[in-house]
Amino acid sequence: MDQRYVVLIATTISSFLTPFMASAVNVAVPMIEKEFALEAVFLAWISTAFLLSAAMFLVPMGKLGDIKGRKKLFVFGVSVFAISALFCSISISGAMLVFFRFLQGIGAAMIAGTAIALVTSAFPPQERGKMLGINTSAVYLGLSSGPFFGGLITQFLGWRAVFAFPIFLALIPIYLVSKIKEEKIEVKDSFDFKGAILFSLALFLLIYGFSSLPKPLGFLLVLFGVLALISFVFVETKTPQPVLNVSLFRRNVVFAMSNLAALLNYSATFGVAFLLSLYLQIVKGLSPQDAGIVLLVQPVVMAILSPISGWISDRVEPRIVASIGMAITALSLFLFSLLDLETSIAVVVAYLFLIGFGFGLFSSPNTNAVMSSVEKKFYGIASATLATMRVVGQALSMGIVMLIFAITIGSEMVSESILEFMSAMKTAFLISGILCTFGVFASLARGRIH
Repeated sequence: MDQRYVVLIATTISSFLTPFMASAVNVAVPMIEKEFALEAVFLAWISTAFLLSAAMFLVPMGKLGDIKGRKKLFVFGVSVFAISALFCSISISGAMLVFFRFLQGIGAAMIAGTAIALVTSAFPPQERGKMLGINTSAVYLGLSSGPFFGGLITQFLGWRAVFAFPIFLALIPIYLVSKIKEEKIEVKDSFDFKGAILFSLALFLLIYGFSSLPKPLGFLLVLFGVLALISFVFVETKTPQPVLNVSLFRRNVVFAMSNLAALLNYSATFGVAFLLSLYLQIVKGLSPQDAGIVLLVQPVVMAILSPISGWISDRVEPRIVASIGMAITALSLFLFSLLDLETSIAVVVAYLFLIGFGFGLFSSPNTNAVMSSVEKKFYGIASATLATMRVVGQALSMGIVMLIFAITIGSEMVSESILEFMSAMKTAFLISGILCTFGVFASLARGRIH
């Protein structure tokens, strides 16, 4: 088989695995809570630990892949992901589970920091958008199938089987990539440990701090996170071989604005499924299964449209396609802010179709714009930076939701505060729509790719 397609198959499977695990585990959380008698905040760390470690290590791992070889790091990342899943499945306490979820996030960072770079490097520019679209579809397929299959596995085999399932699937990309030839390493840099530590520390403080707002500790952690981020930028400008080439942001408008657009898009959209799940089940009275079927509309539309939009972006300027997608997404978020107690399920489905269409039109062309704006030697760091924007955006999105909940609902249960929840949901969607509108301008401001 052509090595290019071996790379595509291996990276597509791995790109399916990480979101599948994330969405499937959410279904298993109630059973985990019962077995280990976990309190709410600690329970949330089962998901947060994975997200946080992935964000912290993405850029350093992308740089490490550029230096040591992307194939090696990819295989090691999938192996770490699978081994961590094994230990998650045999955990004897909540603390053990959270620890290995954090470790699994590091494996996911290695995968995300190298997968897109491997695909981009394997295919010529005229085919790149289509192949990136296939890879993106795998992400959405993982997200959409996770709740359904995660629910089935949890119900019939228990929550431990949810972690055991990806172990066998992970063997395929490990085998395939081990058979291909390592590409020539073009970057002869040494690894910037100081920059990597500052970057990871800044993200940890920012994400953990933001999730702790509006408590005083949250404000303090965010402040220290901002200071650490400023220190990181300063150090990187003075380092001959930085972990993150900040000049890519300063000198490359397309790269900077495309990453900003991605950050704003994920910050605006990630909380949608969480809010609508509560709305459909608590406010509209749907069963979890029926709510899952309704929520399936968005990722299915994304999965179908992503390869098509990637193909279009090979022929039409990516910023135009991505900006139209972002505008449609913003419109759908503003429409979601109009939901009330009487809104029909059909209307919710229509809005989900619209946001899926917008996001599907945005994602692949935006990825294509980022990767096409840098030289081949920067593919690893570019893909890792873009993936970091995604994960940080997801964390910020949930941070916005939690902050609004804390102010509007307080310590009450959502099921006992329907009107307050409706107010919080409307506010969250309105803020998200405004964020996405800014994203349209960021997407348009990137200029033409030369």
